[in-house]
Amino acid sequence: MIPQAESLLKYNNPVLISKSTDRKSPKGRPLRVSPQLPLDSTPVPPPPKPKSTSSDDTKREDEELLNAILPPREWVDGNQMWVQQVSSAPCTRTDVVHLEELLDTQLQQRQARSAGICPARRELFSQCFDELIRQVTINCAERGLLLLRVREEIQTTISAYQTLYESTVAFGMRKALQAEQGKSDMEKRIADLEEENQELQKQLDKEKDHGVEIRKSEREKRQMDEKKHAEEIQFLKITNKQLKTQLEALITPKK
Repeated sequence: MIPQAESLLKYNNPVLISKSTDRKSPKGRPLRVSPQLPLDSTPVPPPPKPKSTSSDDTKREDEELLNAILPPREWVDGNQMWVQQVSSAPCTRTDVVHLEELLDTQLQQRQARSAGICPARRELFSQCFDELIRQVTINCAERGLLLLRVREEIQTTISAYQTLYESTVAFGMRKALQAEQGKSDMEKRIADLEEENQELQKQLDKEKDHGVEIRKSEREKRQMDEKKHAEEIQFLKITNKQLKTQLEALITPKK
């Protein structure tokens, strides 16, 4: 038999219900075992029946109600099937104190976080709440059914928050990827603009050098023109002086 994981919910001893090599008797009545329900499913337990005067009938009804609220555990070991039903034994104040101590011990052993999201803490408190439902149901079936509704509402709310959290994480991841992609595009655009800026700077430097050469060439040309103009003026002055001298010589009478 494979030992099952320790749980805060109190169970009876495991019972072997079938073997693959056993032959079914035609007169035998098959044992019906309620399947283990997932967290999101809502079991529909039968309404509590009027209490019979017989203690055996009362015990059987309590067990049926407990099996409907808290389904038995089933597992297969080799060719054997084992079933472990929830205990229907009444609880005492000592059991409640022991449950609290066991809860604290399990929280420490599994290193459950005291705040934030912690699957281990959630599992242990869920088992503790199931055990409280079991204890209450044994004393008052109606109160146990009401606590069952409370448990299902809590599980529905937690599932809704979990879905919202997963959706938020997915949305955040999409936004992060979009931002990363936008960052890559922006970095590429910055690199292109820097390269374009360098090309423009080179063109500007080239145009500046060309402008310096043009100014130098124009300055040399202007200097040559000024020199040529000065030489022409000097030549004209000399020519003018010679002509003036010749004119005076012609005008002045000879003695």
